[in-house]
Amino acid sequence: MIAKEKMRMDVKWATRQRLQYIEIMAWYAGVVTRSDVARAFGLSDPAATKDLKLYGDLAPGNLVYQHSVFGFVPGADFGAVFADLTPAAVLPVIAANLAVANGPYGDALVYGLPTAALPLPARLPRPQTLAQITRAIHGRRKLRVGYRSLSGREGGSQRVLEPHTLVSTGLRWHVRAYSEDTCDFRDFVLSRVIAAECLDTPAESGEQYDDDWVETVSLKLAPHSGLDAPRRESLLLDYGASGEAIEVTVRRALLGYVLQRLGVDTTPAHSLNPNAYQLMLLNRDEIEPFAAWAFG
Repeated sequence: MIAKEKMRMDVKWATRQRLQYIEIMAWYAGVVTRSDVARAFGLSDPAATKDLKLYGDLAPGNLVYQHSVFGFVPGADFGAVFADLTPAAVLPVIAANLAVANGPYGDALVYGLPTAALPLPARLPRPQTLAQITRAIHGRRKLRVGYRSLSGREGGSQRVLEPHTLVSTGLRWHVRAYSEDTCDFRDFVLSRVIAAECLDTPAESGEQYDDDWVETVSLKLAPHSGLDAPRRESLLLDYGASGEAIEVTVRRALLGYVLQRLGVDTTPAHSLNPNAYQLMLLNRDEIEPFAAWAFG
């Protein structure tokens, strides 16, 4: 492991991106060719050949040339050297049509693997508004916003925030920030920010002061008791559970969103439809104080 890490660090960053692509493509597509590398990175064929030769020199035996496909396939003892090949790391890269970190390539499928996503409404702010928010986070400065709340407060009212993190719930984006108006940390949905101005004033808070952001708890979930035994077993397999419960470590600030996204039955008697809410919460008493809005 130490030797592999040293090998990665000894290669220049741009070259390392191409070697990662070669590794991901070879493992998940089953073959990587010179034209794959050339197309993904806008290289000449000789330059792509040079990258494939370099990979072979640095990871001997990992790839084997196969004449029938005019490319390299994983060797019998293939092992990751440059890329994180876990599905959690690779699937977003494939879905975003990225050659590692070097950007999208139009309609061409860089990995040759079609993907699809739900056509959900965007729920995003204007670019100018988002830029003010991200500049405030990056520069650790205060942010003045006009915000439309669903709580009944006057629409578009002005607030001064100290933002520290952008968060995606899978359905929308929000910014975690300290609110000078309410003197606490809370979430502000980006699509409800109608105006924003990054101020010159330094922020006085930060994520280290946000207890619900810093502290984590363990969600203990189980297949819904209303499901039959085969479906409960399938769900345990689906979530990679090692026992009868599914445990997820979550920041306290994100608990409600995780329960909502997973469709968890949070009622005390687990009374919701198990076909719609396939999981139930086992440690409700421990979790509810931090995400009361998500409980029925």
